[in-house]
Amino acid sequence: MQNNILEILKENPLIPVVTIYDLNDIDKIYIKLKSKNVKCIEITLRTPVSRDAIKLFKQRYGDDFKVGVGTIVSAEDVQFCVDSKVDFMVSPGLAPAMIQPLEDSGIPFIPGVSTPSEIISGLECGWNYFKFFPANLFGGVSAMKTYGAIFPNVLFCPTGGINEMNYKEFLVLDNVISVGGSWLNK
Repeated sequence: MQNNILEILKENPLIPVVTIYDLNDIDKIYIKLKSKNVKCIEITLRTPVSRDAIKLFKQRYGDDFKVGVGTIVSAEDVQFCVDSKVDFMVSPGLAPAMIQPLEDSGIPFIPGVSTPSEIISGLECGWNYFKFFPANLFGGVSAMKTYGAIFPNVLFCPTGGINEMNYKEFLVLDNVISVGGSWLNK
């Protein structure tokens, strides 16, 4: 299901979400995350150097880290991930035009949701694992508790407003398998 994203999420309860502005920062980012015993990274597609940063990080540290790509918003982004042989993909939302490319990619993926309708749309695709985004704007822990009652077979990776002060509140919930956030790289 979802090209086996469950294994990535189980093995990595903390997923650093990193936006890279300078390729010279890659080694520092790797060293910082490794020192925190983190073994994966989600590099966002938000800067002019993002695609080069993903390729370079994968080339240098792909044997040691699961390298994922975040902010997947199009079939073209999915194709970039296929071409780059990344380990997982994360989307901030769920668009019908992306469903087949995600499924066909062979790469583990987790689509973003925030509302019950979006969760139901994902369930209709046969998916059970979702990024809850942005968690801080859509109810945080309270929403996760409610969604746990409504959707007992769904597991979430909340991101957006998750930090060192609140991440444990999410991780103790039965329906939260991992959390993502930028604080891990600070």
